[in-house]
Amino acid sequence: MIIKEKTSLNLADTFIKVVVDIEREFISIGCELHVDCAEELLTDGSLHANLWGANIYPQDKKIDFISLINIRPADNNRSMEIKDEAIRKKVEDIIKDLVF
Repeated sequence: MIIKEKTSLNLADTFIKVVVDIEREFISIGCELHVDCAEELLTDGSLHANLWGANIYPQDKKIDFISLINIRPADNNRSMEIKDEAIRKKVEDIIKDLVF
């Protein structure tokens, strides 16, 4: 599900996958795989270079920045975790603005 503005989802799950478009500043949430959320955003017009994966833990309002789609050697991110602090901050801010 694509979320473009603040929502009051019933976030009863303990773990939810999310992909953030850091340019358009919205997310796809709740897919089985991060790649499915990314595909949903790509179909909506997002560019792959702007998409980053994360996981949210709604009960604790925590976010981790780990996803297979984050492995991007060409973008100097050779890990499943987002290493660039500016990108991490943007991902976190967008998630907090839209979900928490």
